[in-house]
Amino acid sequence: MRVVIVTESFPPDVNGVAHCALQTARHLVDRGHHPVVVAPAPAPGNKPDASAPCRVVHVPSLPLPGYPQVRVALPSRRLAATLVEHRADVVHLASPFVLGVRGMAAAARLGVPAVAVYQTDLAGYARTYMGAGEAAAWRRIRSVHGAADLTLAPSSAALNDLETHQVPRVKLWPRGVDTERFRPDRRDEALRRELAPNGELIVGYVGRLAPEKHVELLAGVCGLEGVRVVIVGDGPSRPGLEQALPGAVFLGRRTGDDLARVFASLDVFAHTGPFETFCQTVQEAMASGLPVVAPAAGGPLDLVAHGHTGLLVPPHDAVAVRDAVRSLAADPGLRAAFGAAGRATVEGRTWAAVGDQLIGHYANVLAGRRTVVAA
Repeated sequence: MRVVIVTESFPPDVNGVAHCALQTARHLVDRGHHPVVVAPAPAPGNKPDASAPCRVVHVPSLPLPGYPQVRVALPSRRLAATLVEHRADVVHLASPFVLGVRGMAAAARLGVPAVAVYQTDLAGYARTYMGAGEAAAWRRIRSVHGAADLTLAPSSAALNDLETHQVPRVKLWPRGVDTERFRPDRRDEALRRELAPNGELIVGYVGRLAPEKHVELLAGVCGLEGVRVVIVGDGPSRPGLEQALPGAVFLGRRTGDDLARVFASLDVFAHTGPFETFCQTVQEAMASGLPVVAPAAGGPLDLVAHGHTGLLVPPHDAVAVRDAVRSLAADPGLRAAFGAAGRATVEGRTWAAVGDQLIGHYANVLAGRRTVVAA
């Protein structure tokens, strides 16, 4: 198959959309297919990812006002030209919002099937950043995804949200995790001594530092005796969080094997964002053998088995987060049991396995189009 992946973000960006698009491209190449990626150009001074497995076409972009780490694609003829030049069999739209909407329109004009991957809770972001606008966000989601031949939801909660808001033709497609990179034996005692010189229990958060992630909910955890909070990631909320989380260690952005070493060196992983359509960092923590504390909302509902691989807590509840961490801190045996169960749970969730599922979805969409034409 000849696939054009139109994505709102791609490495060197570090986020779930960029990572999933990269893994999708890699798997397609590994299976003998022919992808090309269309993505916003990275910020000046940020070199494109040399590890990309296929050609990447960059369209001009500008930073999102107030959030310069996010690039927004400008109108460009390169997108449609790439679909024509590549002779696309299918267009893969990764979290379509701006560039993806143009990709959908171009695919429709050319008669190319489109598969849209839902990855971003725009309605939740609207509530966070504007205090309103949820209904308008769902109207846009319905408009964009309703034009696709198929929408793929990453979790049961996301699928239910889409169906509740009348988005048609939705199926489940989860995310894979690199169980070779993220694994318990990467634990680094020297790093642990550096992060917690007095032998504290290390509780970590990994992800963007932005308002919708509600990392400030870890403030109570910072006040627990014998606990050290470690924050991995960057974003516009970092200055405020450095004030709100006294004693926390901020490591900035980490990637690759360095990130895997940090994950495995934690004792507990705590995620606080209530708007996750999947939550890849929870899977990476589980692959690293960590017990997880996460909100009982969105993607974590599929990933965390409460009382077996971690603890689910009410969203936005700082006291519940603190108490869950305190209970794990007091019980090393429970932490070990949760961590081992988490690792066992994700061992079959490789990118190869979910990538093959994706190829199956492409094939079904193409078969459906052929059936319609034949009729």
